[in-house]
Amino acid sequence: MLTGAREVEVFEAARGRLEAIAYRLLGSASDAEDAVQDTFLRWQSADRGYVETPEAWLTKVLTNLCLNRLTSARARRETYVGQWLPEPVFAGDRMLGPSDTVEQRESVSIAMLTLMERLSAKERVVYVLREAFGYSHAEIAEVLDVTESNCQQIHRRAKQHLAADRRRVEVDTAAARKIVEEFLAAALSGRTDALVRLLADDAISVGDGGGVLFSLPRPIAGAVRVARFLRGLFKPSAAKWSLIGGKPELFSTVANGVPALVLMVEGKLVGVVSLEVTADGIAAVHAQVNPAKLDRAAGQWGISEHGEPLTVPW
Repeated sequence: MLTGAREVEVFEAARGRLEAIAYRLLGSASDAEDAVQDTFLRWQSADRGYVETPEAWLTKVLTNLCLNRLTSARARRETYVGQWLPEPVFAGDRMLGPSDTVEQRESVSIAMLTLMERLSAKERVVYVLREAFGYSHAEIAEVLDVTESNCQQIHRRAKQHLAADRRRVEVDTAAARKIVEEFLAAALSGRTDALVRLLADDAISVGDGGGVLFSLPRPIAGAVRVARFLRGLFKPSAAKWSLIGGKPELFSTVANGVPALVLMVEGKLVGVVSLEVTADGIAAVHAQVNPAKLDRAAGQWGISEHGEPLTVPW
């Protein structure tokens, strides 16, 4: 039987994995943190004498808490102001979880987290535990209290819903900086054609302001339309800067495995623009500027080495 400091030690050893599961299930770093903390409270009050495998017990409790949160979250998103995007998480954050396989890295991209919103709650659980964490169908069936064959069927449906014709290009920090610099140069050039050359033909632009900052009510689709929008968005303007508290400094980083542009105003992180890059070009521009969704990223940014701001004529 686990007691005292040992029970805390066991939980803390599992915390990173639990956070990574919860983030993929909820698409929200703050909700993931809350779900993991609630799991800890359940762990403290449980009769651990009957817990044979702490990892399995913790995963099951966390998953059930996330299933409940998914139901309420989807109800909230029906009245969400503007477009909804997941919270960005920077490279090095344990919430990103395992990254040994393409599937694991893909499962935490902004594009995939957004796409997973179309899955049912159980489909999302099965897909995440199977693809990102390598759980067997038997283990997942135990977590969800379903049969193994039912679990296999749910997994099949989830993969069909998420089937994609292309995967994003994987980048390191140096490659990400080059992509961000090229993107910025095109966006600040004032020329639509410069941006069009960087974009995939069916590129989309999505912005999440959460009703606090202005964002369009629906995605912009098509390379030319996206280029025109971005050209206007990046046109220098004192009025735009006043909305975010001043003229921003721009940094390059990697968020959720893709190149990202970070906007800082007087030491405060005010936006993260993620670029989903495929062999055909930039396929999606995801702009997260909702202050409520930047806390985790801001905290991580404050304790990380992120180099000097980009030198751009903005």
